[in-house]
Order: sequence, then C-alpha cells, then structure tokens
Amino acid sequence: MTHKTTERIGKWAVVTGASSGIGLALARGLAARGYDLCLVSRDGSRLEACACTLQENCGIRTVCFPMDLAVEGAAEQLMTRCREAGIRPHVLVNDAGTFIYNDILDTAPERIDRILCLHMRTVTMLCRLFGEEMAADGGGYILNMASYSLWMPWPGIALYSATKAYVRSFSIAFAKEMRERNVGVTAISPAGVATDFYGLSRGLQRLGCRLGILMTPDKVARKALRALFARRRHIVPGWYNRLFIPFCTCMPAPCVRLIRRKTARFRH
Repeated sequence: MTHKTTERIGKWAVVTGASSGIGLALARGLAARGYDLCLVSRDGSRLEACACTLQENCGIRTVCFPMDLAVEGAAEQLMTRCREAGIRPHVLVNDAGTFIYNDILDTAPERIDRILCLHMRTVTMLCRLFGEEMAADGGGYILNMASYSLWMPWPGIALYSATKAYVRSFSIAFAKEMRERNVGVTAISPAGVATDFYGLSRGLQRLGCRLGILMTPDKVARKALRALFARRRHIVPGWYNRLFIPFCTCMPAPCVRLIRRKTARFRH
C-alpha cells in the first residue's frame, strides 16, 4: 500500500459513528482535507484500528473516544472529554445511528428510548454545544445524517423514519439560525448504501452497487462533504433517488402491504 501524507490544516473534526460505514468514509474524507480527527464510536478496538490507519495514510492526529451515545447525557460527556483534550472542532459530523425494522408494539420500550436518544437528543445537544463553540471561534460546519426513509413512513420502520425526519427538519431550521453566526449546517438523506447497517450480506452489497441500487460509503461521503463545505442545507445523493421521492410518499396501500410481507424476515 502506498501511504501519502496530507498537509494538516491545524483544525479538528469530531466524527461520531466513525468506526465503519459512512462515518468511517467521512472520517477518511476529512483526513484527506487535512483535518485532525476526534473519532467516536461504541466499538473501541475497531475505532483504534481505524485511527491508526488514518494516521499512517494521512499524517494527521487522531483521538479516540469509545462511547455509547444512545444514553442521556452522552452529548455533554463528549463535550467534556473534548474540552479536557483541548479539542475545539471546526467540523462536527453526527453520523452515529442504528437501524431497526420492527413494529412498535414488538419493540421493547428501552430500545425505543435508546433510538430516540441517539437520533434526536444526542444530535440536538451536540449541535447546541459544539455549535456555540464554533460561533464563538468564528465559524464551522455541522453535518447531520438523516435518511431517505424519512419519506417512507411505512410499517416496520415507523421509529427509524420518524427520527430521521426530525433530523432533516431540525437541521434545515438550525442552519437558518446559524447562518449569521457563520456556522454551516447540512443534513444528508442517502438512500441505499452498501454497508452492514441494514444487515445485507457483502455479496448483496456488491450486487446492489453494480446494479446502481446502492451507493458506496465513499461516494456518499464525497457528496456529503462537498455539500457541507458549500453550506447546503440538505441533499439527497443521486438524482434518480430524488425522482422517486413523490412515489415513496404516495405509495398505494397495496404496495406497502406487499413490501411488508416481503420484508417480514428482516424484523428483529
């Protein structure tokens, strides 16, 4: 493998959900731009491995914070740890998330609480806490991960789609509030992505990419960072995905029932 050293810009980026998938791809993209990285994820060993690779390939500094962000007070704890480490980020990426395909009545209340906390409370509080620091420092950028499923309020993903709809709505409004403070806020709503997030096998992921049904995490990350630094408020990667939004929101009930039957085996 050929290693290249990136010219560091002396600024920090905090990336949650950074140990795999889109989060890791975003971390690579920011490292390639010269950002030092504060990486956050529950998987500490995998996080350290990713950090070592990024250091070797890009010549940046990395700090790892293995944390569970799906509990109350997690945002405040992350802010405290960053302050103790002397990190005042110029970029915040809220990518940490969890996918669930299950009816609400079949989902334990404790799991509902964790998903609501991870996708809504933690994201909101990290935007509030780090957004204030960025404004005080003269500006910055915040990227929040929504989802194409926000246009798909279908049975089985009621909780997931609703929380991602919140992320998009909150981000657009927050972007308008932060514009005068020179802090750009962007939400991205990707459709199918070739990661382990949805429980797809590697073979199906490769097939989906070849057929154009799925995007690679790196492609999503490139589009997300381009939109972030252009200060766009919201993007849906892929023009073809944007075309299907009206169909998703107005899908006939028989089609929804058919999808529900075909995907029953994914419930957990």
